[in-house]
Amino acid sequence: MTDDSTSSEAFDRWYADLAVSRVKDDLVRRHLGLPPEMLSTSLLPWSGLEAVTTSLRLVPGEVLLDLACGRGGYGLEVASRTRARLLGMDFSVEAVRQATANAAAQDRAATFEVGSLTDTGLPDASVDAVLVVDALQFVDLPERAFAEAARVLDVDGRLVLTAWEARDPDDERVAPGLRGRRWRDGLTVAGFTEVEVEDCPDWAASERALWEEAATLAPGEDRALQELREEALTVLETFDLTRRVMVSATRA
Repeated sequence: MTDDSTSSEAFDRWYADLAVSRVKDDLVRRHLGLPPEMLSTSLLPWSGLEAVTTSLRLVPGEVLLDLACGRGGYGLEVASRTRARLLGMDFSVEAVRQATANAAAQDRAATFEVGSLTDTGLPDASVDAVLVVDALQFVDLPERAFAEAARVLDVDGRLVLTAWEARDPDDERVAPGLRGRRWRDGLTVAGFTEVEVEDCPDWAASERALWEEAATLAPGEDRALQELREEALTVLETFDLTRRVMVSATRA
C-alpha cells in the first residue's frame, strides 16, 4: 500500500522488517481471518474478499491490475478465484521482490513490477480490472491515481478499492490522507460511472480488535511490531471519526 507521495526507500525498509516478523503476520492473520499462506500488508479481512472479487466482475483470462500490491496476497487470491491473469504493481522494490517469491512459493502464475498508483507505465486500455487495497491515503493527489486507473482500464473495466472515509471530511482531527476527500466525487470527476460506496462495519470491527491488541504489545526488538504498536496508538485516537468502505466503479 504505497505510492510516490511517500518514500519508496522507507517502504523498502518496512517490507524488509515484515519479512523477519512472524509474530506480526500471525497477529494480523488471526484478526483478519486470513489463511496461513496469505501475506497481508493491508487490513482487508478474509470475509471481505468475496465482495471485492464479485465487484471486480472478472472472467477467466482477463487482466487484473493490483495497484500498490504490497506482498501480493490479495491479488493472488482474487486471480485464483476468477482465473484472471494477475499483474501486481508497487513502487517498493522490496515489496515486488517478496510478492514474486510469494507467488512462486504458492505455484501461482503472476507478474509483479515496479510502478506507482499514479504512473504505471502501462499502455492505454490494457487491463480489464484494477484493484487498490487500502492505499489511497498515501497519495497526495488521489485524482491522479483515478486518472491513471481510467487510462489503463479498457472500456467497461472495473475499479474496486478499499479505503477509509472521514465521517466529516472537514474534521481537522482526521488523518491528512483522508481529510477533505470523498471517493465518489473524485471517481466521478475522473469519468467513472456506476460509482458505489459501501459501508463495511464488520471490517471496521476486525480492525478495531487488531489495533486494540497491538496497542498492548511489548514488541521488544521486533521493528515490525514496534511500528504496529505505534500505528495502533495513533489510529485508535481517531478511529470513530472514519468509516470503512469498499468503492466500486466502471470505466465509461
